[in-house]
Amino acid sequence: MDIQEEETRARLHPAATLGAMPTGAKVFLYLIVCLLPLALIALFTTLQSTRSADTEARERLRVAAGESSGVLRDLLVNHVGQLSSALEALEANPHDAPACTRLAGTFATAAGARFAIADANGRVICGQNFAIAGKAVLQPRQVRTTLIDDGMTLRIGGKAGGTATAFYPTASLASIVQPSGFVPQYGAALVGHGDRLVLRQLQGIGPLDRRETIPDDLGLDGVAFEMSMLGAPITSPMIINTVVLVLMWLAAAGISWFVVDILLIRPLRRLRASVGAYKPGEMIDIKRFGDMPAAEIRELGDTFREITRTVKEHEADLAEGLVRQTKLTREVHHRVKNNLQVIASLINFHARSAKSAEASEAYASIQRRVDALAVVHRHHYAELEENRGLDLRSVIGELAANIRATAPERAQGMGVTLDLTPVLANQDVAIAVAFLLTEIVELAMNCNPAAQIRISIKLIDDDDSRALLRVTSPALVESPALEELIENRYGRVIGGLARQLRTKLHHDPLTGAYEAAIAITGRP
Repeated sequence: MDIQEEETRARLHPAATLGAMPTGAKVFLYLIVCLLPLALIALFTTLQSTRSADTEARERLRVAAGESSGVLRDLLVNHVGQLSSALEALEANPHDAPACTRLAGTFATAAGARFAIADANGRVICGQNFAIAGKAVLQPRQVRTTLIDDGMTLRIGGKAGGTATAFYPTASLASIVQPSGFVPQYGAALVGHGDRLVLRQLQGIGPLDRRETIPDDLGLDGVAFEMSMLGAPITSPMIINTVVLVLMWLAAAGISWFVVDILLIRPLRRLRASVGAYKPGEMIDIKRFGDMPAAEIRELGDTFREITRTVKEHEADLAEGLVRQTKLTREVHHRVKNNLQVIASLINFHARSAKSAEASEAYASIQRRVDALAVVHRHHYAELEENRGLDLRSVIGELAANIRATAPERAQGMGVTLDLTPVLANQDVAIAVAFLLTEIVELAMNCNPAAQIRISIKLIDDDDSRALLRVTSPALVESPALEELIENRYGRVIGGLARQLRTKLHHDPLTGAYEAAIAITGRP
């Protein structure tokens, strides 16, 4: 009876209860209990201080922006009305001096602002003669604003074709929008029609500072006034929050190490000592691992052994499948290469029995395209072992030799010069490049059978993934024959190949050059 009571007490002991829990639950429980007070304090302090500071800064900025935009809006609306009235009066009577005088008095209060009223012929009849930013014809009473480097211009159209123009320098606008009693640093700008005029630069902003910006529409030709200021500065609450967060990080690191040491490191050390001191006939004492050992430690060896066995079996299956796939791919490319050679031979056989020169040239044209595809497949078959990509220099070199070999008798004087930087490309790019070169060379050959053709590939600076393909020949200089061949035969095919390469093919009609940027996979 006493033994049963002791076993019951042992099962009810807190240490035994925690020992039965998984290791992840133990670590999570320790961290939650230890870091919960610090987390709650830091969260409350951060939220409260940040909310108060941001609310105060936004409210101060909103008041200042409303005041500044209101002053500027009232001024501009008043000037628009005065300009419209003076323009209407001067269009009716160009010698109406009182209207011009009243307008001058209005603008005298705006330091630095200038105005000019011009008739339909552009002659200034009132105000100062200065350069006008916009010359577009305006509709009657239409208002147009323009933001330039040194200020803002405002133009109003008249009924008789005249215009009223006002110019506000940046300094004048900055003094107008300056709020009263606004102590903190602020920035101000006018925005409209995609342009931006900075009236005052926000000073003292650093890489970690936050900026608050409030826009306000002036209701004048889509121009808006923006005011910005720095966010809440670093204060004592923020410093306290930062210190608390650092302390939380240090506490989390220390507590985590302490928990891991109790649950894992110490039991592992004791397990290693027990295994090292093991002798046949003895039993390992589980109590030596501590009151709360991790149950996963006892299963770790079996788990790793099972995992490594499974991984080994999977790797063997994958290696076997890869070998089969490589053999199948090589066989497919070998058959494609052989079939292309058979097709080329059949075309050559029929070309010999052709009864006309046009038929022979047609067969030769088809054979050149089949040869281009066969060259790419032959090189791709050779590169299957390394799978780095196809060397375009070798492919284009063999392609140029085939083109010269299949050229008609009238093009025996044609020459092809190669200047190729060694680059690698995948099969799709190599096929499109081979067909594109075949089309362009044949186009040049049909324009001038004795023309000299230069093919080059150069690397593009600061771009390791693309190279510049260029074909130059005097036969490709703009001419009626070239335009006719491009329009009726070669243009659509060349454009389709450029789209397949996902690039733009540029033609220089003066130098007779075609060039395009092609994708590469590297260098050999």
